[in-house]
Amino acid sequence: MKDKMIIVEIRKERTSMELLEKVLDDKNLFKAYKQVYRNKGTSGVDGITVDELGRYMYLHKEEIKEQIRNRKYKPSPVRRVYIPKDNGDKRGLGIPTVVDRLIQQAIVQVLSPIYEEQFSETSYGFRPNRSCEMAIIKLLEYFNDGYTWIVDIDLQKFFDTVCHDKLISIIMKTIHDGELVSLIRKYLVSGVMENGIVSPTKVGTPQGGNLSPLLSNIMLNELDRELEKRGLKFTRYADDCIIVVQSEKAANRVMESITKYIEKKLGLKVNVEKSKVARPNEIKYLGYGFYYTKAGKIKPKPHLKSIQKFKRRIKQLTKRNLSISLDDRIIKLNQVIRGWVNYFRISDMKEKIKLIGRHLRHRIRCLIWKQWKTPQNRMKCLIRLGIDKNTAKACAYSRKGYWQTSHCIPIDRAISNERLKRKGLVMPLDHYLKVHTVI
Repeated sequence: MKDKMIIVEIRKERTSMELLEKVLDDKNLFKAYKQVYRNKGTSGVDGITVDELGRYMYLHKEEIKEQIRNRKYKPSPVRRVYIPKDNGDKRGLGIPTVVDRLIQQAIVQVLSPIYEEQFSETSYGFRPNRSCEMAIIKLLEYFNDGYTWIVDIDLQKFFDTVCHDKLISIIMKTIHDGELVSLIRKYLVSGVMENGIVSPTKVGTPQGGNLSPLLSNIMLNELDRELEKRGLKFTRYADDCIIVVQSEKAANRVMESITKYIEKKLGLKVNVEKSKVARPNEIKYLGYGFYYTKAGKIKPKPHLKSIQKFKRRIKQLTKRNLSISLDDRIIKLNQVIRGWVNYFRISDMKEKIKLIGRHLRHRIRCLIWKQWKTPQNRMKCLIRLGIDKNTAKACAYSRKGYWQTSHCIPIDRAISNERLKRKGLVMPLDHYLKVHTVI
C-alpha cells in the first residue's frame, strides 16, 4: 500500500515538473512573446513597452526562469485604468507589465489544452475556435425548440469578487503543481497601483491580464457542471450566462435555486436588480436583441443599445471640430463599420443598416461642407463637381446651417455615394449584404 502511494506521489511530482518546464520552455515563452507583441497594449507600472520586451527578455530570461523555479519571482502590481460602460459607470481594468503579460500568456498556453477537455460545450467565452456568434446561434436553437422562458442571472462585479482560496482549490483539483499554483496565486495577490499608491488585491481577478479569462472560465466551469448535472439548457460567455426553460414556473424555480448555488457554493454575488425571468424579446445578450417573426420563429437583431452605441461612435468620428484629415476619418470609420457589421452579420437588419448608412453619409457631407469654409470656395467646389453655376451659388450663399444645407439635393449629387466610395468609404449596407449569414 505504501509503495503504491509513493508511486502516485512520484507521478504527481513528475507531472508537476513537466508542467512547470512546459511553461518555462523557450519555445513556449517565444510563442507567448509573439502573442503579447501582436496584442500590443500599453506599458505597466515599470514603463517597459511592448517594443522593448524582446530585448529585455533576451537579457533577463534565464534570471526570470530561475526566480520562478525557486518561487522567488514577484509579479509587479497592475496599473489601474478605467473605461466607460454603456450605463455611464466605469469598468476598472488592471494592466500588467509586459513581462508579466508574457509569463501569464505562457501559463495560459500550457493550461488551456488541459482545461479545454473539462469545459462545457455551451461555454463560448475566451476559448479557441469559439465566439459570441456561436453562443447566439445556440441560444436561437433553444428558443426555436420551445425553450422560450429565460433565466438571466447577472453576476455582480464578477471579476472583482472572485474568492482566491475558492479559485485556487478548484485549480488544484486538476493541477498538482505547487510551483505553478503558487505563481498563479502571486498574480492574484500582486496588487493594484492607482495614482502611485499600491493597494492589495484580496479578492478578484483583475480584468486586463492574459490569465484572467482562463481563471474566470475555470471558476465558472463549476456553474456549468452544476447546470449540466441538473439537465438545464444554457449558454455562457464569460460571466454572461443565459438559462432557458419551457415555462415561467420552471424559470422562477431555477432562478431561486441557481442563485443560492452561486452565492453559497461559489461565493459569488448575484445582482438581484439586474437578474430577471424574461422572454426572448425582453433581453439583451452579447449586444443582441431578439424578435418574433410573423411565422412565430425567433430571430436575432442588434439590440437598440448596440445601435445607439454604434451611432455614437460614428458621431464621434464625424465631429466637425475633430482635427484629423478626411482620409484618416474614413480609415477609422471603415474599421468601425466593418467590425460592427461583421459582429452582427447573422442579424436581420437590412432596413436598419440602410438608415444608418444614409445618416453616416449625411454627416460626412456636412463635414466636407464645413471644410470648404467660404461661400466662394463652396461655389467653386460644387461647380467643379458638376453643379450648374446658379444652383451652386444658391447653395453656397444659403443662410441655412451646415446640417440643413448639406442635406439638399445639389450637394447630394455633388458629393454622391459613388464619389464617397471612390474616396474609400465602406458603405454599411454594401458590406452587410456581402457578409450577411442566414441562419
